Amino acid sequence: MAHRFHPVLLREYDIRGIVGETLGVDDAYAVGRSFGSLIRRAGGSRVAVGMDGRLTSAMLEEAVVRGLRDSGVHAVCIGLGPTPMLYYAEVVLDVDGGIQITGSHNPADHNGFKLVFQHGAFFGHDIRRLGELAAAGDWTHGSGGQESAPIMSRYVARLIEGFDGAAWRIGWDAGNGAAGPVVENLVKLLPGEHHTLFTQIDGHFPHHHPDPTVEANLADLKELVVSNKLDFGVAFDGDGDRIGVVDGKGRVIWGDQLLGIFAELVLQDHPGATIVADVKASQALFDRIAELGGQPCMWKTGHSLIKSKMKEIGAPLGGEMTGHVFFADDYYGFDDGLYAAVRLIRGLARLGRSVTALRDGMPLMVNTPEIRFPVEESRKFAVIEEVRERLRRDGAVMNETDGLRVTMPQGWWLLRASNTQDALVMRAEAKDASALSKLMAIVDSQLADSGVIRS
Repeated sequence: MAHRFHPVLLREYDIRGIVGETLGVDDAYAVGRSFGSLIRRAGGSRVAVGMDGRLTSAMLEEAVVRGLRDSGVHAVCIGLGPTPMLYYAEVVLDVDGGIQITGSHNPADHNGFKLVFQHGAFFGHDIRRLGELAAAGDWTHGSGGQESAPIMSRYVARLIEGFDGAAWRIGWDAGNGAAGPVVENLVKLLPGEHHTLFTQIDGHFPHHHPDPTVEANLADLKELVVSNKLDFGVAFDGDGDRIGVVDGKGRVIWGDQLLGIFAELVLQDHPGATIVADVKASQALFDRIAELGGQPCMWKTGHSLIKSKMKEIGAPLGGEMTGHVFFADDYYGFDDGLYAAVRLIRGLARLGRSVTALRDGMPLMVNTPEIRFPVEESRKFAVIEEVRERLRRDGAVMNETDGLRVTMPQGWWLLRASNTQDALVMRAEAKDASALSKLMAIVDSQLADSGVIRS
């Protein structure tokens, strides 16, 4: 028996598709069977399995577990919860890997899988290898067992281990995602006054889409914070591995700005340490890390890529503009939005400033959000190469870590090919609106020279 996945299902950082179109039960079985075979051949025998609250997650979990068992692997089912709870289980339980069934921050009809292999990120070549095993039917055989291992209370206890923060008035928006029950348990153990929104898991996401990188999705949290005069608010994506923050005035603190706050804290304990951030992050962040005595490292976008780079160079902290934050100082190095929230609360006492005061002190930059626009799969990388060659001929100052990040007197702009969509991604940042417009015009001119009109 063999199985071929839909071409768009196997992505660079995880496995994700539209249920009923590009993803189904047979795919879930093949994921379990192929991953289980890789575990067996590496000498392992046990895999933790978790799931988010999407309407199709239980169905896919059953198929994944069946695939694992048929490969001879014992499935340790931790139940419903956020992705970082699965990551935690993979670290502390007697297992050799982990699979989380999750659609992350995607629309409600999407779902997929995030995988951990022997305490390391599973992405890129690993995912392609999984697809090759399935296509060839190159699977191990066996009759593995299954057990239930509820771990939420243990996970929540770990989140507040060593808590030394003060009492604040905080708003929490779980967006009807998988983080909801953890938030409800967590706020009972934290000092201060806590107001929660949408903590009941609902795969229809009736209130707003669970993606805190889109400012419109933070409207309810802003209203909660401002109307109740709270100190700040936090929000999470659908599977709880990303965080969004608003200050007491309802202003968004974006992922790269938040990383600057955490860098100040971590560098107090690890002077001169390297802090990793993705190529989409503001120049203000890299300048701030250097100002604090740290070593800024600009790296490729993608949670798996950031985690792997941190492990490679021994960095105690990393993050992305999208709100993935990775603590490897006194935590495990994986992205956990809930732990990031706790570290923010703890850190305020050490910094002696409120979230609003921290936001007031940040440099004023004019920038775009991440802008995605469709480009055919067959052209997206070719366009980047064409732009690169023209820029080289012109003597442009470029960082080519991930696509093209071009520094100019007006500021900087980024153009890269998406690893997960048939699209190009751009972002630009400048000191004022006029300079930003000039940068955008330069990017559009380069795109036009390659036959691409940004829509």
